[in-house]
Amino acid sequence: MKTDVEKFPVASVPGARLLMVISPYYNGVADMMQRGAEAAAEDAKATLDRVFVPGAFEIPAAIALAAKTESWDGYLALGCVVRGETSHYDYVCGENARGLMDLTVREGLAIGYGILTVNTLAQAEERADPGRGDKGGESARAALAMIALKRHFAELPR
Repeated sequence: MKTDVEKFPVASVPGARLLMVISPYYNGVADMMQRGAEAAAEDAKATLDRVFVPGAFEIPAAIALAAKTESWDGYLALGCVVRGETSHYDYVCGENARGLMDLTVREGLAIGYGILTVNTLAQAEERADPGRGDKGGESARAALAMIALKRHFAELPR
């Protein structure tokens, strides 16, 4: 994966609470993504909680359940789906993305999308590694930016 794109800056959101919803199906990949997300949250002075679900397909439902508690300002969807020999990959990836986008648009949730959809495990490892692709950190920075935007809109005069 070759990229010259600079990292999106970490928004200043002191006191923000993030929930990482993690599919550890590919444990090594999930661990790297968590490390990247933790570093971004620390830079933003945000707190980070975590829960685990069986697979990427369950992540939208877990975020929907967590959102009902109103305990977190934003959410990170972290997981990996590697293409196999059947159409299962297409269903999991498509429904996962649709479910997370529905929550973002309909419920106004700040969700960082960190679901790697790759052809090989090597591609996933490169993208997950905080020193290379840092997709965990990228998803945290996206969620933090959206939390900052929500706070900005909430402060505007009515």
